[in-house]
Amino acid sequence: MPLIPAREREYIQKFFEEKLVNPVRLVMFTQEFECEYCAETRQLVEELAQLSPKITAEIYNFVTDKAQAEKYQVDKIPAIAIIGQKDYGIRFYGIPSGYEFSTLLEDIVDVSRGESGLSEASKKALATLTKPVHIQVFVTPT
Repeated sequence: MPLIPAREREYIQKFFEEKLVNPVRLVMFTQEFECEYCAETRQLVEELAQLSPKITAEIYNFVTDKAQAEKYQVDKIPAIAIIGQKDYGIRFYGIPSGYEFSTLLEDIVDVSRGESGLSEASKKALATLTKPVHIQVFVTPT
């Protein structure tokens, strides 16, 4: 049974047709045992990849594909790395459901376009940073 209902699939497909520019890879890390929501997250990633020829899904086992997990700096599962022409460091941990699902869709578009949507003033301010910054946003389903 699909996680994305037919009506939403049509909307998302049109959304991707209008907005995606360059290919995007959804690199997902999972495992079979002891991982709540891994199966559902994998299904979601695979369903999204079916909605546009510009999206591909790559599924890796967190334990046996350790080199890939290290390459993408993934340290917990389920995890989705959104990779475009370059890796912008965007990662989703846990299942992106509820409001997080729309954030995932928008991030896929941003990565495809290679644009953050930030204002020039914000980009200038960020350009003054001299050390790497690690930003994490935590959400909980309600």
